[in-house]
Amino acid sequence: MSDRTNAADKARRARLATPTDLKADATRDISAALRGLLADVFALYIKTKNFHWHMSGHHFRDYHLLMDEQADQIFAMTDPIAERARKIGGSTIHSIGQISREQRISDNDAEYVEPQDMLAELRDDNQRLVTIMREVHDTADSYGDVGTTSLLEVWIDETERRAWFLFESTRGGPGAND
Repeated sequence: MSDRTNAADKARRARLATPTDLKADATRDISAALRGLLADVFALYIKTKNFHWHMSGHHFRDYHLLMDEQADQIFAMTDPIAERARKIGGSTIHSIGQISREQRISDNDAEYVEPQDMLAELRDDNQRLVTIMREVHDTADSYGDVGTTSLLEVWIDETERRAWFLFESTRGGPGAND
């Protein structure tokens, strides 16, 4: 990279710099963890809406409404995650392509998925998201970033609740496979 390119890149980054008392390595590591989390949250949001739109069967109304409610809750995390990264002087997601490159929650492009399989897949994805959020929490906690850890603690609880509802919806018993 030429000196001219380096200077222009530094100038662009300076325009987005946000004052923070966190050290540069904390900003780098926490914002990177938040970017990955944001990619996963967007992936889970789209998958939840996909299943919401393509739900069928005897429990259509209940499952359709459950997924809509859960999608709203998932989407509500996106802006605070991105803004948290910016508040601490980092950057966030720029594009759908970046989401695709960074997401760890897998897509489901199948034409048809059985309702119980949708619920089970979303349950597993929410459980995976809890694990990811705990990892981000550990990263933020290691740098003393209580702002990020506080947000994550609420989202972990909400995500565990979504996983629990999905688990209960997939339990065996009369009518469970309808």
